Amino acid sequence: MDIRRWSVVGLTAAMLVPGLAACKQPGAESNAGSSASPAASGTSGAIPGATASADAKQALLASTNEIGNGNFRFNLTSGTTTASGTVHKPSRSAELRSTLGGPGADLAMDLDLVYIEPDSWVKATFNGSAADSFPALKNYNGKYLHIDPTRAKGAQNLVFNFDQLDPAGSAALTKAVVDVHQTGTGQYAGTIDLTKATDAKMADQALVTALGAQANSLPFTATLDDQGRLNKLAIQVPATTKTKAQELTVTYSDYGAATAAQKPPAGETQEAPPELYQLFSSR
Repeated sequence: MDIRRWSVVGLTAAMLVPGLAACKQPGAESNAGSSASPAASGTSGAIPGATASADAKQALLASTNEIGNGNFRFNLTSGTTTASGTVHKPSRSAELRSTLGGPGADLAMDLDLVYIEPDSWVKATFNGSAADSFPALKNYNGKYLHIDPTRAKGAQNLVFNFDQLDPAGSAALTKAVVDVHQTGTGQYAGTIDLTKATDAKMADQALVTALGAQANSLPFTATLDDQGRLNKLAIQVPATTKTKAQELTVTYSDYGAATAAQKPPAGETQEAPPELYQLFSSR
């Protein structure tokens, strides 16, 4: 992973790491072209015997509507990135807990973000060779660092954008579905064209570029809850010369029942150092 092009996607609305899933991982080349991936072997991802439905795609499109109300919890996995948190638009607040990077990554970070408009607090632990370029940051490991909204203008990844509520971009992803079959009550499977969903945080341009033609038809599964709201979306991604085979997954829960974020205790906070703004500045 290259720190010079790394950004933390609006930390939930942009809350993943654009390009992180497509960054080179140790041993990726040896997995390229692996027949273990359905997409790599050319299969469509549709389950044999499943019943096609003209309403299946419409059900998927409608399943993301509730996300726009901005009151839910989520869990997300993309490559070596995992994230979970809460979006609570009624209080204009959000929380994110994530682990970015894995063994061998230039930058690895455990991050806890609390956002209560207009303020943010970030608690992070940095590791990896790139972190050594910002040695002062390690002095703040484990502390909540208050982000000055006026200084965060050049580091938008340190604030939350309530115009972009979805941490994964599931609405864009469902619009990019090529074919879909209902496989059971609230269960769907089919293929998706990631080249048509590059606005989605789980399908950034770096990942699509790394996949090449394979990005046009990737197997996916989706599960809706008993009210037709998206519960889980999982996309199978094959190995490339730059990435290992992986599953991009996002789950949603507690629609309409999430809770407001809480401000960290004053005794556990301090102002963020200049190095933090530099690390998260737009590139």
